[in-house]
Amino acid sequence: MITILTKIFTNIVTTIYQYIWFALLAAVLFMFLYLFAGEHGWKESFKVWLGSFRRRSAFRRVFLLALYMILVLFRTLLNRELWLNPLSDIFGGWGLYTENGVFTTEAIENFLLLLPFILLLFWAKGSYVYGKRDRCLSMVWAGIKIAFCFSLAIECIQLFFRLGTFQFSDLCYNTLGGGVGALIYNLGRRGIRALKSKNT
Repeated sequence: MITILTKIFTNIVTTIYQYIWFALLAAVLFMFLYLFAGEHGWKESFKVWLGSFRRRSAFRRVFLLALYMILVLFRTLLNRELWLNPLSDIFGGWGLYTENGVFTTEAIENFLLLLPFILLLFWAKGSYVYGKRDRCLSMVWAGIKIAFCFSLAIECIQLFFRLGTFQFSDLCYNTLGGGVGALIYNLGRRGIRALKSKNT
């Protein structure tokens, strides 16, 4: 009986621990909506939201950025199992094959993880993020710094709460992906400008 109760208690605590951050994030976002709806009414609040989504491109850009950020947080923090030793493989994850010779896409996934994030961030917020200088190097450097800080924050939270393993390879590939995302944004922006200047 004690064994059964212990197992039930352990499962409940583990479930709460694993999903508490998602629940907290969802609750905070809901309370923002609750405050706005309390002042303007639920129907009016949804009308304002839908109207902003239809009419304002800036709103849609920020929405896509927020959506992708939540997906990243789910992938890295909010839906992870507990690890007994988060430092068990601190120098691992660099190659495409594990120590046992098994093919793994972890390095590629880490490279691609923050690439769309930087693209969407620059697309949504532009000069607020990388400054008024429109040079390629400035944008890439800004993308590298942002990706590094974001990745480091995720890795430290994983380490502190034992949600996955802390790996330097994750940090490196995430940062590299952020720099490439900034480069793609810059090249795409220049290409669009060139097309517009040709048409005018």
